[in-house]
Amino acid sequence: MNTIEEKTEITISAMLYILKHLGGKSDIHKLFKILYFAEQKHLVKYGSEISGDRFHAMNNGPAPSLAYDITKSLRAGKPTFAKFFETFGNYSIKGVSEPDMDWLSESEIACLNESIQENQHLDFKTLTEKSHDAAWADTKPDREIDIIKVAKAGGADKDMLDYIEDSMSLRFAEFE
Repeated sequence: MNTIEEKTEITISAMLYILKHLGGKSDIHKLFKILYFAEQKHLVKYGSEISGDRFHAMNNGPAPSLAYDITKSLRAGKPTFAKFFETFGNYSIKGVSEPDMDWLSESEIACLNESIQENQHLDFKTLTEKSHDAAWADTKPDREIDIIKVAKAGGADKDMLDYIEDSMSLRFAEFE
């Protein structure tokens, strides 16, 4: 299981990677949806998460908690993530450094690329509707979306869902 520091590094690298492929900048809604669909793809195909960030059921679809905290920190003028990102307008972000590719595996990059390709040209409304999947719909507003539900909504079969559950059980057992 990744530490919070590792999750932060992976999340920063994934965000920078996406932004680089979107021309260096994006609105956070699009960035968050691309992250969500990449995580979902990775769960379905490989049975594991990319960053370990948790998604919450917000009005406009799933929002990654850690990535959202990073953008809020930037908008508040805190310098913690300023070497990686700049915000402009109320809800836009620009990458100001290169992603650290050591934090992303080949399978994670493949899922990020797939999600970028599928979602980069979709508008706000379409991305919102697309992300209002069964996992989002089955979660109370502003609550964390269960990772198993994310995988199921993405099309994971029973064997993969069992594998993900077993993997999660093993991770939690390590701390008991």
